[in-house]
Amino acid sequence: MAPRFLYRWIGALILVFAMSTNANAGSRIKDITSVEGVRDNQLIGYGLVVGLNGTGDTLQNAPFTRQSLEAMLERLGINTRDANMRPKNVAAVMVVADLAAFARQGSRLDVLVSSLGDADDLRGGTLIATPLYGADGEVYAVAQGSVAVAGFTATGDAGSVTQGVPTSGRIANGAIVEREIDFELSDLTTIKLSLTNPDFTTARRIAFAINEFFGTPTATPLDPATVLLARPMGMDIPLFELISQIEHLVVEPDSKARVIIDERSGVIVIGDEVRIDTVAIAQGNLTIRISETPQVSQPAPFSENGETTVVPRSEIEIDTGEDKRLTMLQTGVSLQDLVDGLNALGVGPRDMISILQALKAAGAMQAELVIM
Repeated sequence: MAPRFLYRWIGALILVFAMSTNANAGSRIKDITSVEGVRDNQLIGYGLVVGLNGTGDTLQNAPFTRQSLEAMLERLGINTRDANMRPKNVAAVMVVADLAAFARQGSRLDVLVSSLGDADDLRGGTLIATPLYGADGEVYAVAQGSVAVAGFTATGDAGSVTQGVPTSGRIANGAIVEREIDFELSDLTTIKLSLTNPDFTTARRIAFAINEFFGTPTATPLDPATVLLARPMGMDIPLFELISQIEHLVVEPDSKARVIIDERSGVIVIGDEVRIDTVAIAQGNLTIRISETPQVSQPAPFSENGETTVVPRSEIEIDTGEDKRLTMLQTGVSLQDLVDGLNALGVGPRDMISILQALKAAGAMQAELVIM
């Protein structure tokens, strides 16, 4: 019994290892493409948050808040045009949401609420019914509910502490869809797959994987960003079923050799396909450090004319970079070789940015250099 159980356990382990190896060999089509037409739509609205604890807009500084409050009360049959209102518990806000593809009437959406005036905090507030508009000016949802705020502000007589952003919050399931977007997959005869990262090789591999799966020409790459998909010949299946069958196919994406540099933060991202021609790199800087250590000079004991003085003392250190060495990189070195070579020089992120720019200018780096 023990050997049989052991063989079964070893066989299951090998199967799991093989499946994990295959899964890590590439990416699913659904993770690197999107179906043209199946997309979210952004909604936006303007509304009022009420019930704040004295942290709302100042009506003198936010006239749009006052106008909105008066208009809302007039719709409820209350005339406040000539009244001298000074509430501190109302804030004007912008409300945004994403209308998911195929969202039906009655379904709910999450909304984000952000202060528009000089409100200090939206905690404890309630958003009044706010219509959310699409790009065509039509109302697609209505938002309302209690605003959940993660940040907070604590204020004292001598200072204040703020954590997070207390003037922005979220309402989970805070909007109800009132209008649907007319789009039906059943009305299409063909569909297009849009690549997240356009690439000729990746588009060809996607089309090859789909055609090999069905055994008949079904997919055709149109350009680096689009693959046209039609129903396989002799198969009368809905496009919904067709998409569900191909989105789990595994394809190994390809990409250009690229180096991304963000000079503001010093972040460097180097792609795996980056190659370096034969080149020698030297890096060194002149660094001067001056440190001041003042000393106190006191007169001798029982001295009548002496006085206590501060005597300056300066210490100067000069680093000419003599410990930096010249490093040779051979032709076709990989990403790991490049990183190891630069680390051997003791190069920091800022100096590495300059070296990468110099490599590109010298024509020694076979990659696209993107500076953000």
